[in-house]
Amino acid sequence: MASIKIHLLNFILAISLSTTSLFAMAGRSISTDSNPAQIDHQELTHLIFMREEEKLARDVYLKLGMMYPNSAVFGKIDDSEQKHTDAVKSIIEKYAYPDPNTNDNIGIYTGKDFGWYFTEKYNLLVGRASISELEALYVGAFIEELDMMDIKQCPKVIIETDININDISECGKIYSENPDIQNLYDSLLAGSDSHLAAYVKNIEMTIGEGNYQAQVLSQNEVNKLLDR
Repeated sequence: MASIKIHLLNFILAISLSTTSLFAMAGRSISTDSNPAQIDHQELTHLIFMREEEKLARDVYLKLGMMYPNSAVFGKIDDSEQKHTDAVKSIIEKYAYPDPNTNDNIGIYTGKDFGWYFTEKYNLLVGRASISELEALYVGAFIEELDMMDIKQCPKVIIETDININDISECGKIYSENPDIQNLYDSLLAGSDSHLAAYVKNIEMTIGEGNYQAQVLSQNEVNKLLDR
């Protein structure tokens, strides 16, 4: 009888240990799934850059909308750029990194790495746009071309200022295999494609259809984007 009791106790103990082990494994699985995979230095640096580049587009278009209130295109596109900069912010925060932008005012860029760069870019672009409404439309098209190039590959200013990044292939869409980042950049590129088409349409109402010349990308790339 005592032998039966011992076997029964061992059986119960074995079940208990097995169940505890299963719960522990489940706990580890839940913990792993709830934490997103890490992003590396190159991916984070590029996301930080794109957060403020999308804000730059929004800020310039808001300013140009005030400068040329009769040109509806700026007001339509600045709303989209707000969504773009918010989307980049969400990915940065998803991976538990701080948002580089701490001031949402127009023309203010607070990122410690690239704030100076975007401040210069904002002032140059707004200055160019002040020449005329047509020049302002060219500024819009320039921003969209620049945005597409900078999304796809590592921007020149990152290569020049980051000792760990030395080539255009070391950050941007061509570098990252992270699905979150790839989906984000695909969405941003689609938006920029649409925005470029809108600006070119307005430009060519003045200069003639088919006469727009690429400013950042190659003419072949722009023609392909415009289905020409």
